[in-house]
Amino acid sequence: MNETLLPDRSPAAAIERTPAVVPEALAFAESMLDAIRNDGESVIVSQMDRFGERGPDGLVTVDRDRMRSAVDRLPVASRRIIESAAARIRSFAETQFAALSPVRVESGPVSDDGFEAGHDLVPIESVGCYAPGGRYPLPSSVLMTAIPARVAGVSTVRVASPNPTEEMLAAAWFAGADSMLCAGGVHAIGAFAQGCFGPRCDMIVGPGNRYVTAAKALVAGPVHGPVKIDGIAGPSELLVLADGSADPEVIAADLIAQAEHDPDAGVWVATTESSAGPRIRDAVRRRVDALPEPNRSTATTSLRRGGIFDVGDRNGLVAIADRIAAEHLEILTEDPDGISGRVRHAGGVFIGGGAGEVFGDYGIGPNHVLPTGGTARFTAGLSVLDFLRVRTWLRAASAIPKAAIVEEIATFARLEGLEGHAQAAEVRLVSDRVVPPATMVAD
Repeated sequence: MNETLLPDRSPAAAIERTPAVVPEALAFAESMLDAIRNDGESVIVSQMDRFGERGPDGLVTVDRDRMRSAVDRLPVASRRIIESAAARIRSFAETQFAALSPVRVESGPVSDDGFEAGHDLVPIESVGCYAPGGRYPLPSSVLMTAIPARVAGVSTVRVASPNPTEEMLAAAWFAGADSMLCAGGVHAIGAFAQGCFGPRCDMIVGPGNRYVTAAKALVAGPVHGPVKIDGIAGPSELLVLADGSADPEVIAADLIAQAEHDPDAGVWVATTESSAGPRIRDAVRRRVDALPEPNRSTATTSLRRGGIFDVGDRNGLVAIADRIAAEHLEILTEDPDGISGRVRHAGGVFIGGGAGEVFGDYGIGPNHVLPTGGTARFTAGLSVLDFLRVRTWLRAASAIPKAAIVEEIATFARLEGLEGHAQAAEVRLVSDRVVPPATMVAD
């Protein structure tokens, strides 16, 4: 290790972030999506063959019966862990759902020729959930994406992951998924968007590599979609806010846990304790040295890109948290709730020394699919709310509304120069529905 691990950085320094979508990935994803749109499932099978992707017994897709058999094959301890996490995630999503309700508002007494307006909560019909496979299969991502969809009332929940392990299949079972496509990458996203090997998906969620991210960005547009997506996910991030009470060993362990995800992961510490930097670096060096490969090399690269900010005081902690708007924000201070209440921009907040980000990863409750790249300034983590549409409605008590409201609406329409709109309001006041004569225009 060298001294460039977690270098000291000015609080005003630019934050180095790898773009979530790069031209090379976009170009490849677009050509692949074009091919899938034109030739369908044969392209997907060809890509699966190219990358050696299949499910058990060579299956392209796995149904619920095979998922159930995966559950039965798991060691009891593994099954219990996945089932327990699923139950906690489901409970949190159900509580979120229960906090929502339809709305009804009267505009004038309904019994007196007034109007009633409102909204209903309508689930999306079909959702595709992508879960990374490869070197680090993530059954937790299956749970985090599919369970909130089911709780919201989504009719069809598909999952895709390359070469799914028994743990991945078991997670899909506990999450209530209908099927699993045993493919990854752009072709899996294309299968969701084009309705290959299952129903077309109205929404696609879940983290993936830069090619998956590029494909999701493209299917969200009019050419290869339109499909709703949960967001453009970049490399994972963690910002730790600390004061003199924070344990350097805990900080180091949490930073490394995030850094081992990806060499492009963003890991930073902001501290009010000017002497904390050397102690944190020492702890990081010892812990990184103890990691197996390839985790050690991946984490080292990420930590060299990260940094430590000496921010002076609590106000500085809040300011840098809002500036970075990190995916994960840990608050390891004497008054973590006080700091948390002041921070506006963060994807998920972990309050106090016991609430490590790792607990959020594995299903204590809130979702681990969170906004990256500073997008926490305007969006939030995946939740049951994302799978619901707030559909508004308007009802009139009578086919002939009150003259006063008709006059007001027609006047507003003419204020905007929209005569047709005005007449569409006024026509409801007459019973013979006579079309007004056309305006004569002189030659």
